[in-house]
Amino acid sequence: MSEGWFAGVEPDDPEAGAAAIRDGRADAPADWPGLAVEAGFADDSREYYARLRAAAIEAARTAAAERERADDRQAIHAVRAMDDAERTANELAERVAEWSASRYGESGTDVEYCRELVRRADAGGVAAEGPDASATAPTADGTPPTADGALAGLAARVVELDAEADRLRAFVEHTAGAVAPNLAALAGPVLGARLLALAGSLESLAKKPSGTIQVLGAEEALFAHLRGAAPSPKHGVVYTHEYVRSTRPEERGSAARALAGKLAIAARIDYYAGDRRPALERELDERIARIQARGDGSGGGTGATDGPESNGNDEGDGDDSGDRPADGRPPGDG
Repeated sequence: MSEGWFAGVEPDDPEAGAAAIRDGRADAPADWPGLAVEAGFADDSREYYARLRAAAIEAARTAAAERERADDRQAIHAVRAMDDAERTANELAERVAEWSASRYGESGTDVEYCRELVRRADAGGVAAEGPDASATAPTADGTPPTADGALAGLAARVVELDAEADRLRAFVEHTAGAVAPNLAALAGPVLGARLLALAGSLESLAKKPSGTIQVLGAEEALFAHLRGAAPSPKHGVVYTHEYVRSTRPEERGSAARALAGKLAIAARIDYYAGDRRPALERELDERIARIQARGDGSGGGTGATDGPESNGNDEGDGDDSGDRPADGRPPGDG
């Protein structure tokens, strides 16, 4: 771009200027304001910098919009929404349980109990209060609101949130598998999407060392350790993978490190190459089998789960969680 980013760009067209800034490059520094004035792009250096600023802002806005529309960002938004829906449904289910105990002398603490309350309300002809109903407003048929109706309405909201979480989970499983097939195959699509969310993007995850991936999601425990108030965390959200959870406590650090090493390699392949590498799964299976076979017992867990995150502290683990070599492979991992 020896002619300058403004070559062939109309002065009042920041979008064209943004495209030139994003796509071009200069081999060496130059007096760009002076060249712009000579080319008639600007009357003086002040006007040049004003137009450069407008073009740079437009370039940044376009780049940000493209990143947000990227498939990995869609998976990140979806898994966060899924977690929000599940968490809210569980919190409201607890509220329904407390209210039901005061009303009927019985309670349940999960979404299934809310479904049961909704079925009872439908069978008994109790109108569930909608989300727009107030404590004093009459119901749709003109009758005054009732505690039973309000409780049934709250239970119905829990059931709806749970159904929405299931729909979001299906979207996450499809999208994560398309965006990062190797990561999704090793971690499971939901855990893979959570790792993307914690890292910020597939690109960011691909550039992280395996030791960092190992403790993603355990930031509070890590900072507590840095303050000297807690032991070093051995794992973060990777704890939810069955390979780690099914390993004996004293070997979980090794299992988490082996898993993180392969996840780091998988993320790099997904970002830089994009092809499937089934050999990664076989290598991880063999490595975990060796770890779980140490000592007196051996685990047999396969696959991945996506339960609640661990705080990262497991005092039974006997391994540290330092960063691994650049290729992401843990020591001794073939």
